[in-house]
Amino acid sequence: MGYLEGLFSLEGRNALVTGGSSGIGKAIARALARAGASVVVVARREAELKAAVDELTEAGCRAAWVSGDLATRAGVRTVAEEAAGVFGEPDILVNSAGINIRPPLSELTDEDWDRTMAVNLEAPFLLGQRFGPRMAERGYGRIIHVTSQQAHRAFVQSGAYGVSKGGLESLARSQAEAWSPYGVTVNTLVPGFVMTPLNERLSSDPVKVAALAERTMVGRNGLAGDFEGAAVFLSSPASAYVTGQALFVDGGLSVH
Repeated sequence: MGYLEGLFSLEGRNALVTGGSSGIGKAIARALARAGASVVVVARREAELKAAVDELTEAGCRAAWVSGDLATRAGVRTVAEEAAGVFGEPDILVNSAGINIRPPLSELTDEDWDRTMAVNLEAPFLLGQRFGPRMAERGYGRIIHVTSQQAHRAFVQSGAYGVSKGGLESLARSQAEAWSPYGVTVNTLVPGFVMTPLNERLSSDPVKVAALAERTMVGRNGLAGDFEGAAVFLSSPASAYVTGQALFVDGGLSVH
């Protein structure tokens, strides 16, 4: 095995990627699969899941999909068991699934709050509880949460969404404290504004899109593919001494 393969290869590893049928999650699932991992993609819509996995298998990757609802505890537990039954217990868990309900805070309902917290924060917690200790027992694990600029600052009506992502970054630190002594690293990827279906409300407004691009240092908004290299790094042996961290993949938006 060459030097780079030794650092970054995911051969022999199993990965579970929630929200892996579209956007950032899909790009991450593709990257992990092409780096050698066997990937199970989890989302709700079967047609999108099948299309995403077909792309991977046609490219020679080992991939499968599981459809499920991450908005309930029972749904999360069912998804976890089904996913673990495909290729085996995951060595890599990527929590990219999320919902983006952002009315003005004064109009936020209890139902909006509960559903946002369930999908964006509680599901990653429950999946971590299911898989983190077993990763620790095996001596290798990688947990990656996809968060948001709104975990660090309020803008474009952060509301419950920003709270859920801030909680997710705190969860990553707690998980890192619990399991990193046993070979499990836990980190977050922090996007800037990325042109994905989750951001459809903003991406359909060319004036706002241009204004957000101007806030970056590279002069453009993000694309889902911008996360592939960072995801492979945080999933690989190369990141063994990186844990509890928030890696901003945002073109410099957060520091400009």
